[in-house]
Amino acid sequence: MASVSGAIFFVLCRVVMRVTDRNHADIRQSVPHCVSDSSKNWRHNGMVRRNITLNQKSLSPIISSKLARRHLLVAGGIGLGLAFSRAARAVSRAIVQTGMHGDQGYESAGSFEIVAEFYGPGPSGIVVTDNGRIFVGFPRHAINHKGATLAELVNGHLVPWPSAALSMPSDAPPAERLLSIHGMTQDTRGFIWAIDDGKLAGLPLQPEAAKIVCFDPATNKLVRSIVLKSPTLLPDSHMNDLRVDLTHGAEGSVYVTDSSFGHSPALVVVDIATGQQKRVLGKHPSIQAEAGFMAVVEGLPLKYDPAQKPKFVTGGVDGITLSPDSSRVFYSPLTSRRLYSLPTALLSDMSVSESNLAAAVKDEGEKGVADGLATDAQGRIYTTNFEHDAIFRRNTDGSMELMVHDPRVLSPDGIFCTQTHVYCTLGQWNRLAGFHDGKDERQPPYLLIRFPIQGPPVSSAEPAGG
Repeated sequence: MASVSGAIFFVLCRVVMRVTDRNHADIRQSVPHCVSDSSKNWRHNGMVRRNITLNQKSLSPIISSKLARRHLLVAGGIGLGLAFSRAARAVSRAIVQTGMHGDQGYESAGSFEIVAEFYGPGPSGIVVTDNGRIFVGFPRHAINHKGATLAELVNGHLVPWPSAALSMPSDAPPAERLLSIHGMTQDTRGFIWAIDDGKLAGLPLQPEAAKIVCFDPATNKLVRSIVLKSPTLLPDSHMNDLRVDLTHGAEGSVYVTDSSFGHSPALVVVDIATGQQKRVLGKHPSIQAEAGFMAVVEGLPLKYDPAQKPKFVTGGVDGITLSPDSSRVFYSPLTSRRLYSLPTALLSDMSVSESNLAAAVKDEGEKGVADGLATDAQGRIYTTNFEHDAIFRRNTDGSMELMVHDPRVLSPDGIFCTQTHVYCTLGQWNRLAGFHDGKDERQPPYLLIRFPIQGPPVSSAEPAGG
């Protein structure tokens, strides 16, 4: 009897997985594609912005098969009929509510649109202007690719921006070209700012390669470049993300997170008018990766040990965002679950001592593991979360909401708020070869997604102490 049941169970598994793959193959054909078949030929096929609801999950065959198998195995002890019905529901309908009254986190939650799929380099930074122009950064510090490091999505094509001469690989001096665009943002005047971390995979950091750059989207011109220099810049610096505060300084201040390729993270403050720059809080706990930190990445418990080669993305201060009035800056280490903040009036003051700055750091509590951070006009902070393939929202009262959870939301990275939507790049960075004994586990396409800011949250948590 056991062997007969096992045989039937095996057949049902195969049927469900074939149905799953066949159904999603039809969906996959209608999903927009962005491909790069050469360094100069960026092509975007069938750009159709289509709402991806929970009933239309365009999962890859591998993920679809794993999802079907997971539901069959979970329900196998209850009976084959129940197992088959649960597997079928995983394909044909979805459970919106996660938690004790829902699917316990196995299903997708929330709805989002796939804006573009990228089959070339992995995306990171993202900016979307008020008139809908989309700019994406493709850093070269992990893989020294031959495509554009900064591009605009125009009529279904990725176009090197602001020009091919600046964005494509060349022999120009490092100070005169873009090497590796990582974090991106937009100031309150509409100018686009980016951090060029200057790092090309496999090569040492070159002098004048790491810099802050500013572009005017109205003229498509580079309007400012501030080279980062020693002692602000260290040999193992990883200038990661940035935010621009126009309320402090003659022309404003830039705050940069140096998450470090080694173990020397810090915040970097730059006065835009003078170019004066300083490195702060390098030894402060709010900046450092937490030794012994454990993350669950795609189901695997992985521990951070600074003495060993990491098995997942780790680092010090990484995510950064400003309050709507620029009075506070929020930041968090990549290898941490805590959120911290500082008053920008102090942070922008080049004369403030380290001790006074450290005393002003506020621990804002837990927010989950996060890479990118972004703030909407209401002051709510959106946090990426690679442990849960999710994006959370932290409300101004400290409560948390789940906005999106889906197996395609792998290593959510760059995140940007417009007035109506949240955009996020999904680069699959935890699958890089460096974390998997030299084998690149990433599976293109890499995605750019968006979801509405005013959409109902999937679930929420009470604020701490509430």
